Amino acid sequence: MMALNIYGQQLNSRLLIGSALYPSPQVMKQAILASGSQVVTLSLKRQNPAEKSGQQIWRYLQEVVAEVNGHLLPNTAGCKTAKEAITLAEMSREIFQTNWIKLEVIGDDYNLQPDPIELLNATEQLINDGFNVLPYCTDDLVLCQRLYDLGCQVIMPWASPIGTGKGLMNPYNLETIRLRLPDATLILDAGIGKPSDACLAMEMGYDGVLLNSAVALADNPVLMAKAFGQALQAGEQGYVAGIMEQRQTAHPSTPTLDTPFWHQN
Repeated sequence: MMALNIYGQQLNSRLLIGSALYPSPQVMKQAILASGSQVVTLSLKRQNPAEKSGQQIWRYLQEVVAEVNGHLLPNTAGCKTAKEAITLAEMSREIFQTNWIKLEVIGDDYNLQPDPIELLNATEQLINDGFNVLPYCTDDLVLCQRLYDLGCQVIMPWASPIGTGKGLMNPYNLETIRLRLPDATLILDAGIGKPSDACLAMEMGYDGVLLNSAVALADNPVLMAKAFGQALQAGEQGYVAGIMEQRQTAHPSTPTLDTPFWHQN
C-alpha cells in the first residue's frame, strides 16, 4: 500500500480509526493494533476537557498511538457553532500539542448533518490560526470545493450519516468530488458499515477511510478491524491496477477463434 500524506506526515496505513464505543479500553487497543491504523480520533467534548476529566483515557490513547508510531487526531464532535468548535480546537492543541483537528460542526441533531455555513466559518478562522483542518462534511461538491479553496488539503465527506452503517448512499456524488478535486486528499468519513464499503471507496480513488462504529460495535471488533485494513488494501490495489469499464452487452472471456470445438458454443 502506498503511503498516505496528511499535511506532510507520511502514513503507512490509509485507515483512520475512532476510539469510542468499544466494550473496553483493552479491546480498543487490540482493534487499533489489528487495523494497522496510525491515526486515532478522540472526541474532546465528550471527555469534558475544561475539567480535564478525561486525562486517564487521553494518556492511554497517547500510549497506544506511540506504539504504532502514529498520530492522535482530536475532533470537535458535538459542537454546533463555529465559536464552540474553535474553542475546543484551541483546547485540543494545548492538551495534545498538535495542529491537527478533525472539524465537526453539527447542524441537525437527527442525522448529525454538518452545518455548512458554520463549518466554513470555523475552517477559515482555524486555518488563519495555524491549524491543519480535516473538515467533516456532506457529499456536497460545492461545499468541498469551498473547503479546498480555503486551504484544506484534506477533506472528509460522509458516506452516509454518522453511525448508520448504511455505506455509500450517493456513489455518484462521491465520484464527482473525486473527479473535480483531483489534488485534494479525500478521506471518506462516517456511515461505513462493512469492509466492502471501504473497499468501494478506495476503488473510486479515495485516499483513505475514517470509521469507528463499524469496528467498535462489531461482534468481534479486533477481527473486524483487521478485515477493514485488508479491504482498504484490496480497494487501493484495484484502483491502481485499473478497473475495466462496464459494458452494456455480454462479451465472451474466451474467443472462439482457434479454440477446440468442444470449447465452442
